[in-house]
Amino acid sequence: MADRNLIEILEENSSIDFNKYIGYVSSPKCGAIATFAGTTRDTFDGKEVLELQYEAYVPMAVRCLKSLCSSARSSWDIHSIAVAHCLGTVPVGETSVFVAISSVHRADALDACKFLIDELKASVPIWKKEVYTNGEVWKENKEFIERMPDLGKASHDHDQGGAYCGKKKVEAHERKSCCGTKVKDND
Repeated sequence: MADRNLIEILEENSSIDFNKYIGYVSSPKCGAIATFAGTTRDTFDGKEVLELQYEAYVPMAVRCLKSLCSSARSSWDIHSIAVAHCLGTVPVGETSVFVAISSVHRADALDACKFLIDELKASVPIWKKEVYTNGEVWKENKEFIERMPDLGKASHDHDQGGAYCGKKKVEAHERKSCCGTKVKDND
């Protein structure tokens, strides 16, 4: 069976249909579906947020998301993955990104879901502008900023068969997952 992945970058004025993505990953073989919905909040650092605006280099974003799905599958026993991200304006209270993952057991789905959203925010070429009542600013996600010292060696790592497009090698050392089981990770 081929990997069941549904990756969609949604055009402006499209909303995320949670039921569509949960339905896609649902299976009688699976006892767990983990989801993450990222929504626009109304404040950031004491500033009133009016909306978020997203832009992306769509072909590369899709390629990176496929790579992240492969990385997740190499670390956890996953049945299906669905990822959707909106482009354009996302008002306060609306969802801009949604991840759904199914697996036989909850630990795999929960850990893979956390990995996928964290890696998406750190490495996928989707850019966010926060629009406030008193201005606007393009924002880097904290996951991206935390990884900045590694950026210079990313292309070198790729040449050596290493990380690229956020794809993480997961065989170098062990780390504790959010659910208490151990998974391998090189960071």
